[in-house]
Amino acid sequence: MSQDRFYSNKSQVFWTCKALLNNRTISHRTEIREVHGWRLGAIIHRLRHHYNWPIHAEYRGPQNVAYYSLKQGFDRAALRFPPSARILADQEDV
Repeated sequence: MSQDRFYSNKSQVFWTCKALLNNRTISHRTEIREVHGWRLGAIIHRLRHHYNWPIHAEYRGPQNVAYYSLKQGFDRAALRFPPSARILADQEDV
């Protein structure tokens, strides 16, 4: 199996990248509501560790829910994109 393959639906990976590039703060609940996904943690992990995205995690509430966003001042031109989200690399406004 290819190292570039996610175990998540391609539309979930695209949604995650697009949401982060739009300066949104997202959580697992946001993903469930908007794309009926359930692999946000895995997608974030791959973006951080395989694609080197500068993702900030904030843990909130008594259940320690993770909220993810891109770190302030990130260099969009330096981002590497997973195959299902490569089209976003060429777009200034997503």
